Amino acid sequence: MLAVALTATLAIPATFAQEVTPDTQPTGSIQRGPSGLPLPRFVSLKSGRVNVRTGPGINYAVEWLYLKAGLPMEILQEYDNWRRVRDSEGAEGWVNQSLLSGKRTALVAPWQKGKDIHINLMYEPDTKSSIVAILEPGVVGKIKTCNGAWCEATFDGNSGWISQSLIWGAYPDEQVGE
Repeated sequence: MLAVALTATLAIPATFAQEVTPDTQPTGSIQRGPSGLPLPRFVSLKSGRVNVRTGPGINYAVEWLYLKAGLPMEILQEYDNWRRVRDSEGAEGWVNQSLLSGKRTALVAPWQKGKDIHINLMYEPDTKSSIVAILEPGVVGKIKTCNGAWCEATFDGNSGWISQSLIWGAYPDEQVGE
């Protein structure tokens, strides 16, 4: 069993106006943006240096800077080549779409970050399965699939299953394909 204790550098500086707990996917019909893709939806940062702006364009001020590629982001709105995104802590701003990737990633229980809590990465999608790794809140991983209850993901080279309710990067009951 391997303990994984990776943390993500989220933003510099960040002012968070709201407390965020695991979000739920909106009910009812699926809203689509001008791109034809659903809103909201999860994506990830493609680059290790991403400016987040106060509005959709380079003439808007840079509010903060993300320094870690692969962080999951939730797209809330689209305008031309710009996407209004929200991070796991609730901070929102505008990012050029070229800096975002459709690759799905997840943060392990970011709402538990700083607490002495560990989350099990399981061999099979079952709480009685053997443990592959022990993860700390805030660790970033790559999602392979989600079946609505469990996600198959890789964290620091360790692949296994994690309860979908324990990650930020996939909506509850959402199914994610390969």
